[in-house]
Amino acid sequence: MRSVRIGRREVGPGNSVYVVAEIGINHNGDLGIAKKLIDAAVFAGCDAVKFQKRTPELCVPPDQRSVMRETPWGLVSYFDYRKRVEFGLEEYRQIDAYCRQRGIDWFASCWDEPSVDFIEQFEPVCHKIASATLTDDGLIRRINATGRPVVLSTGMSTMQEIRRAVSLLDHSRLVLCHTTSTYPCPLAELNLRMVQTLAREFDCPVGYSGHEVGLQTTCAAVVLGACLVERHITLDRAMWGSDQAASVEPMGLMRLVRDIRAIESALGDGIKRVYAGELAIRNKLRRVRPDLAAVRKVA
Repeated sequence: MRSVRIGRREVGPGNSVYVVAEIGINHNGDLGIAKKLIDAAVFAGCDAVKFQKRTPELCVPPDQRSVMRETPWGLVSYFDYRKRVEFGLEEYRQIDAYCRQRGIDWFASCWDEPSVDFIEQFEPVCHKIASATLTDDGLIRRINATGRPVVLSTGMSTMQEIRRAVSLLDHSRLVLCHTTSTYPCPLAELNLRMVQTLAREFDCPVGYSGHEVGLQTTCAAVVLGACLVERHITLDRAMWGSDQAASVEPMGLMRLVRDIRAIESALGDGIKRVYAGELAIRNKLRRVRPDLAAVRKVA
């Protein structure tokens, strides 16, 4: 299976897992919080951070615009809330500069075509297609036309819908991402073996985007072959916001990256060998000792 280059890294089998800390809208429209989350991702050893970019006028359904919602800014309409948490040009200029300064990649999930054009000016390392937009053919075609690598999340989608979306994308630049779009996601709905199912059918690198509480199952996805891992991050899971409860706090993120790297080292290459550290115990405990060189020659 081939790999896909994202930024400075190759993503695919045989390469280190590409770890993405999804900031999304957990910054609640506050650039200071966004920078602290970038700092947390850098400290943990992540490869990239990801944001979400929307044009509220296009993405908020008309029947939802005037629905009132309790927010940190008081009771406001859903449309006003979406505008408050949306970063504009100046904020993204600062995000771009800060990520360059900290030496970490960044990109975004664009939910509409003007947002793709907006993010393109920053030359992102890739584009992410969110599960909610997997059936938006126009958006998928616009993202594909950028010529950049694409990470496609497959939550809330049938296999037929996934096949349709994949058919619209350049396969040589595609990384699929298994996910279940429930926040937080019950363990029984994670269906981690889908990582292997997607890899078999589409023969491309497959990642995992987790929305569960806890870290063990994300590590299990790596054991099953996930080449890219994405988890939402937050400064505090008790913060206001729909994604906060299913997010990972800074210390948890550090443990997650540490454990992923340990798993990578432990998985090995699947070729049986006698390691140097085994020789002394082999010589001590084996009653029958065939010549090791001869054994290796036969093998």
